[in-house]
Amino acid sequence: MRVAVVFGLLLSLMLTGMPISIALGLTVLSFMFTLTDVRTESVALKLFTGIESFEIMAIPFFILAGNFLTHGGVARRMITFATSLVGHWYGGLALSGVVACALFAAISGSSPATVVAIGSVILPAMVAQGFPKRFGAGVITTSGSLGILIPPSIPMVLFAVSTNTSVGKLFIAGIVPGLVLAMLLGATTFYRAWRNDYPRMPKATLYERFDAFRKSIWGILLIVIVIGGIYSGLFTPTEAAAVSAVYAFIVAVFIYKDLKLRDVPRVLLSSANLSAMLLYIITNAVLFSFLMTYENVPQALAQWMIDQGLGWIGFLLVVNLLLLLAGNVMEPSSIILIMAPILFPVAIKLGIDPIHFGILMTVNMEVGLCHPPVGLNLYVASGIAKMGITELTVAVWPWLLTMLAFLVVVTYWPGLSLWLPRLLGM
Repeated sequence: MRVAVVFGLLLSLMLTGMPISIALGLTVLSFMFTLTDVRTESVALKLFTGIESFEIMAIPFFILAGNFLTHGGVARRMITFATSLVGHWYGGLALSGVVACALFAAISGSSPATVVAIGSVILPAMVAQGFPKRFGAGVITTSGSLGILIPPSIPMVLFAVSTNTSVGKLFIAGIVPGLVLAMLLGATTFYRAWRNDYPRMPKATLYERFDAFRKSIWGILLIVIVIGGIYSGLFTPTEAAAVSAVYAFIVAVFIYKDLKLRDVPRVLLSSANLSAMLLYIITNAVLFSFLMTYENVPQALAQWMIDQGLGWIGFLLVVNLLLLLAGNVMEPSSIILIMAPILFPVAIKLGIDPIHFGILMTVNMEVGLCHPPVGLNLYVASGIAKMGITELTVAVWPWLLTMLAFLVVVTYWPGLSLWLPRLLGM
């Protein structure tokens, strides 16, 4: 009954249009100070210790690196390189968008940033080449979601902080599923382009491919620095985030020179704003997690599922349905920070690998970014393509169905996520 009061109050506040972070904080504080004996000092202490995590520092650094590269012309060079590789296939420019999204995802850690960086360049070019606007918008909206599955990934950092899981293992585990999903989205794009005989581009020569690679190499090197540095033990994920921010600044300002020094304060400010928003959500989510633990919700839920004979197969099905429903009303960061502390102990008790569970939650977040009513990628792509949300929702369905099929594979084939970390002995 007490738990029903918590979720009822939270839902009521959210329905008023109140930001989720504030609704979380008000719900927890109201409940604690009226229906529990928790001391104010304990709440303050939990707030401090909850965000006193070295891994949290990775979030603002990855955001800053992504912003430098988004404003620094890296996306345009990656599109040129991708076009030189696959532009001569059916729907060449659209396929280039998928490849470019995968590459940019591996250096930005943010899905909306990937949609903005790649979509703002490639969508106008696709329309000019004769592609239907719906087709192009569908490709970029869904391919942009790779930004949170291919490492580095900000949602993975949030999951790690919420569940005390290794960020490095999550990053390595996300590589294979990310590449597989990129290939599946590319296959869907190619099939639709082939059926409708969409435009192809002239095949690039070896020299053109080498030249495009040479020009984009500085952005691609960031992938090697982050993943290679973490795997080799040269630095931790948090240190990798700091290195990537400095590297992105040097590339954008001094190597490519697309970002002027006078524009750097603007990039710093926008990064600080986004980081502050996420850290505020984390702070309130820490309190919510503390309340759930205080009320023994994860333990009671785990015991109930075991008593019902619901094994790991049934549990993961319930988790997917719950997360997909949550994606209708909340954005990924809030879902992870609220749901992970509740569901994670149940998963562990049922023998589910924590890294596999983290990848499963991340793929669910990807799907949530691409469907209404709060799919962030839809709104970002809508602004770029100048399309209504309803029209864009219809446009993304072929790729969204591909992502849902992939979610089923990831859910019930743990080896897809765990193969590479095991191979590397992690």
